[in-house]
Amino acid sequence: MTDNENKIEEEVDTDPGDDVTFEDMSENLAQEVKDRTDKLKAQVKELQKKNAELLDSWQRDKADFINTRKRDDDDKKEFLKFAKADIISELLPVLDSFESAMKNKEAWEKVDANWRKGVEYIHSQLLNTMTSHGLKVINPLGEMYNHSRDEAVENIPVDDEKDDGKILEVVQVGYELNGKEIRPPKVKVGHIEK
Repeated sequence: MTDNENKIEEEVDTDPGDDVTFEDMSENLAQEVKDRTDKLKAQVKELQKKNAELLDSWQRDKADFINTRKRDDDDKKEFLKFAKADIISELLPVLDSFESAMKNKEAWEKVDANWRKGVEYIHSQLLNTMTSHGLKVINPLGEMYNHSRDEAVENIPVDDEKDDGKILEVVQVGYELNGKEIRPPKVKVGHIEK
C-alpha cells in the first residue's frame, strides 16, 4: 500500500458511535411523561365529570318533557270531556220536553201508537247519543234525600218514619257529565211532622 492509500484508510471511521455522547435523560423523560400522563388523567376525569353532569341534565330535561307532555295530554282529555258540557246543557230542555210529553200518561195514550213509538225511538236515540258522550241521568226516586246532590222543591207530609227524608217524587231528573253534576234532580221529599 502506498502512503496515500494508507492516509485515506486511516481517515475512514468505521465506528461512528464512539464520537457521539449520550446524556442520561431517562430521569427527565420519565418525569415529563409522568407529568403529561397526570395532566391527561386529570383532563379525562374532568371530561367524565362534565359528561356525567350533561347526561344527568339531559335525562332530567327528557323526564320533565315527558311529564309535561303527559300532563298536557291529560289536560286536553279533561278539557274535551267537559267542553261538551255547554252543548249538552243546551240539549237538556229537549230531553225534558220528551219526558214531559211521555209523563202525561192519559194524553200520551191517546196519541197514535206508531207515532208514539217513533217519538220514543227519537228520544232514546238522543239519550243514547248523549250517554255515549258521558251524560248520566240522575233519578233518585225512592232514595234518601242527599242535600249535596238533590234540590228539594217540596216537603210532603208522611206518617211512616221509613218515608222520612225519602224522595217520593222526582219533578225533574238531574244529569251528570263524566262524573260531574251539571244539573241537580228536583225532588219532593217525605217529611214527618211532629
